[in-house]
Amino acid sequence: MPLNRRKFLKKSAATGAGVAIAGAAAAPAAQAAETGAAAKPAKRYSLTVMGTTDLHGHVFNWDYFKNAEYTDKAGNAQGLSRISTLVNQIRAEKGRCNTLLLDAGDTIQGTPLTYYYAKVDPITAKGGPVHPMAQAMNAIGYDAAALGNHEFNYGIETLRKFEEQCHFPLLGANAVDAKSLKPAFPPYFIKKFHVPGAPPVKVAVLGLTNPGIAIWDKAYVQGKLAFPGLEEQAAKWVPKLRAMGADVVVVSAHSGSSGTSSYGDQLPYVENSAALVAQQVPGIDAILVGHAHVEIPELKVTNAKTGKTVVLSEPLAFAERLSVFDIELVFGRGRWTVESVSSKVLNSNTVADDPKITKLLTDEHAKVVEYVNQVVGSATETLTTVDARYKDAPIIDLINKVQEDVVKAALAGTEYAALPVVSQASPFSRTSEIPAGEVTIRDLSSLYVYDNTLVAKLLTGAQIREYLEYSAEYFVQTAADAAVDVEKLTNANDRPDYNYDYVSGFQYEIDIAQAAGSRVKNLTYNGAALDDAQQFVFAVNNYRANGGGAFPNVASAKELWSESTEIRTRIAEWVTAKGVLDPKDFASVDWKLTRNGTPVF
Repeated sequence: MPLNRRKFLKKSAATGAGVAIAGAAAAPAAQAAETGAAAKPAKRYSLTVMGTTDLHGHVFNWDYFKNAEYTDKAGNAQGLSRISTLVNQIRAEKGRCNTLLLDAGDTIQGTPLTYYYAKVDPITAKGGPVHPMAQAMNAIGYDAAALGNHEFNYGIETLRKFEEQCHFPLLGANAVDAKSLKPAFPPYFIKKFHVPGAPPVKVAVLGLTNPGIAIWDKAYVQGKLAFPGLEEQAAKWVPKLRAMGADVVVVSAHSGSSGTSSYGDQLPYVENSAALVAQQVPGIDAILVGHAHVEIPELKVTNAKTGKTVVLSEPLAFAERLSVFDIELVFGRGRWTVESVSSKVLNSNTVADDPKITKLLTDEHAKVVEYVNQVVGSATETLTTVDARYKDAPIIDLINKVQEDVVKAALAGTEYAALPVVSQASPFSRTSEIPAGEVTIRDLSSLYVYDNTLVAKLLTGAQIREYLEYSAEYFVQTAADAAVDVEKLTNANDRPDYNYDYVSGFQYEIDIAQAAGSRVKNLTYNGAALDDAQQFVFAVNNYRANGGGAFPNVASAKELWSESTEIRTRIAEWVTAKGVLDPKDFASVDWKLTRNGTPVF
């Protein structure tokens, strides 16, 4: 221990000064014992930790799919340019030297901007560009970011190039080399904050990512990287950080707080485990939460072993919010102790864009706007997803038709060429529209918002029947005589729209008056009752093929073929080749909702 700490400790022991107080609520100032002289006030320090998460390529308040400023019913604004203004305000108020800026992952995927710099003008090319997200985050002055699962969507080479371009570390204590099990990315980041007349405050940031990467991006990471559980790795690293002298431990976790998993029992690790980490692992002061795309201004979790309160906060995705943790420390008995932690979120709709960020990335933004507005064909009528989640909509049939055609061509000349090809697709968005008249890349991209790729699997009729039953759990059970409200008809048990699948090639009814598990009725193929033993080639996106959504049978099914070209690119190619987008070339009514045999619509 340095001499000045030893002197302070002796003095504290003699006077009774510097009582360390830990707990959920702010404690009164430590008081010196009465010695006849004026009590010497305890040294204090205020640290502010700011955090974003799930930025998904949102630099500006711009909707590339609508070619207009972003708007929604809640009046939200998006983009790192707004976040930059909020960060500048807090740094001006608190002093930049007393702040830390973190992110909790999912940065380089999610908008045409990120797609463009991964695929069209890739950052991995020789002499290629610097990723716009790296440029923006460097300019804003991020200190560290956790890895998100979507960081792996374009492969490890793209991620490593992005990492190289960032002026801050990408953290992932539970992203390890598959063979050595040693960290493949920096597990933590430590920063010292100087306090006049006292030892510096040492802050450690532990980064944790999502175990689901092993499923969702299996094609890129299998055999190369492994992703153990967050609780297990936090329990390993937090004591090390404390032993290294960390006065404050903050976790940046790309993991929600609900304790649930979308992948069922396919992995032994919890997907959304941030609150479990707080509850199970002693020594953590605050957790910046990500992944779930929900807004949590402040969540207090009691650690089961110490009784200490850990404060969690998750800012809304797409740079719509900024989480702010205020951490108060007091110095006593030779060390800094966290006295209180509180958190809140700030809304980026309250400020204007930072002109520095606007100027920095205007050119990149303009290139992407030009790219997405390229005309690739024309449509004979308007196609929309407005009611696609409860009615068989031609716009979803288009996705299935493209996927069927691509897989048929890929398997031509193979032993599987004679098998029928069927396909799955989901209503990703409730607002996608392909307008009558000119069709652009932007229109088609809005239909397929994810960077998924295509896989061909081998399934039996029985397995597809089970798959459809699982999909039908998406609907809320509705009695035959009950009024139907389409706003309350779907998303049973909080299942998102992207986890409801159409399956092409079959005709069937979904009886929503029945209990989940016995809803699929009159399932036929080619006009005859489905033969459970018949084999089918199933065209499926890589997220679903690798177990995303925990649909039965597909993850374990034999893989016949896969590719790295995005499905949205295949849709654009198909439309470009056709020239004209006419529903008669792809649309059919294959399924409908019923109640006791009577159609709902």
